[in-house]
Formats: sequence, C-alpha cells, structure tokens
Amino acid sequence: MYLPKEEIVHQTSVLEKTKSALSGKDIFQLKELSNKTINTASSHQDSASITIAVIIYTLSKLVEREDYRKISSWDKFVKKFNSILDLAIKALKDEKGEAYEKYIDKARQSIESQSIALKPYIMDVLKKASINKASRIYEHGVSLEQTAKLLGITQWELSDYIGGKDLADIRQSQTLDVKSRAKMAMEFFS
Repeated sequence: MYLPKEEIVHQTSVLEKTKSALSGKDIFQLKELSNKTINTASSHQDSASITIAVIIYTLSKLVEREDYRKISSWDKFVKKFNSILDLAIKALKDEKGEAYEKYIDKARQSIESQSIALKPYIMDVLKKASINKASRIYEHGVSLEQTAKLLGITQWELSDYIGGKDLADIRQSQTLDVKSRAKMAMEFFS
C-alpha cells in the first residue's frame, strides 16, 4: 500500500483524533472523522482507509446509542483499542503499509470480539456501517461493483441501500440522467 506523504499525515491525524474522541465519548467528532476518511478511501481505494471509516462510524454508533454501557470492560477495551491505533500510527509513519493494514484489521477485530451478548448487535452495526460508508464512496464516483467489492458487501445490499435513500441525500440533490442510470444498471449486472 502506497500513500503520499500528505495522506500519511492526514490518516495519522485522523487516528490520533479518533483515540481522543473515543476516550472522551465524542460522538460528533467520531462521525466527522469517519466522513473525512471517505475522500481517502474513494481516491486511494485501499482497504485500510475503508476499514477505518467503518470502524470509526461503528464506534460513533456504539457511543451515540450508549451501547458501550453494555460492555462491562469498556474502559479496558478503549485502552486496548487505542494501543492498537498507536501501533498502526507508528507503522504508517514508518511507511510499513502491510503492518499498518494488519493493525487496522486488528482494531476492527477488537470491536467484533467485545461482549458475547453484544456480538450479533456489533456485527449488525458493522455491517450497516459498511453499507453506509459504501454508499458514500459510491457517491464519490467509484463504481457500484468496485465499492461493494472494497467493503465486502454485495452489490444488492449496496443498491438496496442507495435505492432507499432520499434523493436529496444523493449527489447534492442532482438526479441522474438516463445514460447514467443505464450505466449504473449495467455495472450492477456485470
């Protein structure tokens, strides 16, 4: 994985701010940080950027709905999660892409492995977060097929979500012309 220096600085900043926002249970900061990663994910189409967006969005939902209270060892989780992000930041700064991606994946796994009672719920939130972020990447011009592939979801799940969105939410209220809709349909069935 290659990222330009400015993207390394940007992602390092996002991860540092995520640690702080998670520790402070700052929902709005977490959502904002998740949205900031979409541009990187759209332009570089790397799995780590996409996973970061999904992770941060998932954390924002857990904090927003106060589901973190159901995790008896929440503070311990936050400490462990933040230490994984520290390792990811170091790998990123050292330009060790493979190690960076491994730590980002480990961060996701740490969320998934929380409470056994909450595991189905957390998995559902992660799935919905993936679909939500996929729709945002798609809005940035990445094909439906590529977007679904990047996030490990089906084109059906993504198109169902996109189809259910209010038109005002898509591409600054612009409707698609016939040619664009035909292209989207062809991408879907290819």
